[in-house]
Amino acid sequence: MKATTKEELGRRPDSTLNFLPSQLLSFAIFAVALVAGVASPDTHAQRKKPSPRASKTTAAAAVPAKVRTPTAAASKSITLTTEPKAVVWLDEVRRGVTDDSGQFEITRVSPGRHSLRVRAAGFGERTLSLLPAQRGALLLKLTRTTDEAELAFQQAEEARERAANDDARREAAELYRRALTLRPRYAAAHVGLARVLLDLNDYEGALDEVEEARKDRPGLAEASAVEGRILRASAQNAEAVEAYGRAIREARGFQPEAHTGLGIIYEEEGKYEQAAAAYLKAVAQLADTEPVLYELLGRVYERLEKYEEAVAAYEKYLALAPNGKLAPAIESVIEQLRKQAAEQD
Repeated sequence: MKATTKEELGRRPDSTLNFLPSQLLSFAIFAVALVAGVASPDTHAQRKKPSPRASKTTAAAAVPAKVRTPTAAASKSITLTTEPKAVVWLDEVRRGVTDDSGQFEITRVSPGRHSLRVRAAGFGERTLSLLPAQRGALLLKLTRTTDEAELAFQQAEEARERAANDDARREAAELYRRALTLRPRYAAAHVGLARVLLDLNDYEGALDEVEEARKDRPGLAEASAVEGRILRASAQNAEAVEAYGRAIREARGFQPEAHTGLGIIYEEEGKYEQAAAAYLKAVAQLADTEPVLYELLGRVYERLEKYEEAVAAYEKYLALAPNGKLAPAIESVIEQLRKQAAEQD
């Protein structure tokens, strides 16, 4: 999976940057915000002096056991067969796209119930509740749709994901508006439009769309997470924290885009321990689909002078995204951090 910057995480359609964004994140991530005012990924080019030395733990503690890749006994995979080039979400976290044969393997599926969502252009979207025993091979057939609102929404989502400039984003916005004209009560389209308007710096319009989405689907966690991003982008951090917290409550704790957003705010405010805790929650929930979270985690560990933990986090990033945008910068500082860790000993 292509690595993203922190800004891109928040622009991901379903992260958490899409998310995150995104993928959240989009969150995704989230992300994960993956938004104006956030530290540049070039942090490693101009290193800041870390904050006062915090207590040192082992390198293994950098990525706690609950965050590390689960053993085969703790998780299993699902091999999904559906339409080619279909987007796949597990528990509202975008996991990837099926290949030309319609197959996609979802690795590290934890025990218990899960929600699987699949969308392919020209087909009706399907959501399936997975029982604890439903693992291994899974066939999910989609049915072609003639619903003009759904088709317009699919076009809008695709346009937003590939938009590289404001003209393209405005085109995506018009497609969302067309879907909403055809189906006014369409929460997902309101949220998608809110994301586009955020990227266009239309904060007021974006907040209006979040409000409409919440009217259509009260308690929609994604709407609250996007609201948090909008408020943070408009320098309303206290209100953003409140919105992110609401998103986490609405999602019963599972909202990686919101956890990533909280981490970014805490980092900006110098609350590095809280930032690390938030990033670790996002890491656990995104199942290593957003390598950039390990870069964020490594950076706050550096500022806490937890150099061994920082090295462990950066090495995890490199393992997941050896050709990622941040890889050269990270490789250049790992050796320096190892020396600093040795000096601490």
